[in-house]
Amino acid sequence: MNEEKDMADARALLADYRASIDNIDAALIHMLAERFRCTKAVGVLKATHGLPPADPAREQQQIARLRQLAKDAHLDPDFAEKFLNFVVREVIRHHEQIAASASNGVMKTN
Repeated sequence: MNEEKDMADARALLADYRASIDNIDAALIHMLAERFRCTKAVGVLKATHGLPPADPAREQQQIARLRQLAKDAHLDPDFAEKFLNFVVREVIRHHEQIAASASNGVMKTN
């Protein structure tokens, strides 16, 4: 009987953890969507003014800043850097597409 109760308690706790994980995942998606909305606007601004899609100095500053934030939050800084690099690569790809559209006379922002 005790074993059954322990198993039921473990399943309930697992369900609670999973619900929290699901909420966090939803928040992450919404935050990424907002981030990409902003970076799209940056891409349009850069294309309009002939600025390059990538900014290596800014990227290095961001990496250093996020690595420190990760350390402070007890998250692996290498993981944080890999995640940021993935996001930045995608942002640059979008900026290149926007710049190409601008050079063709059509500003593509979607």
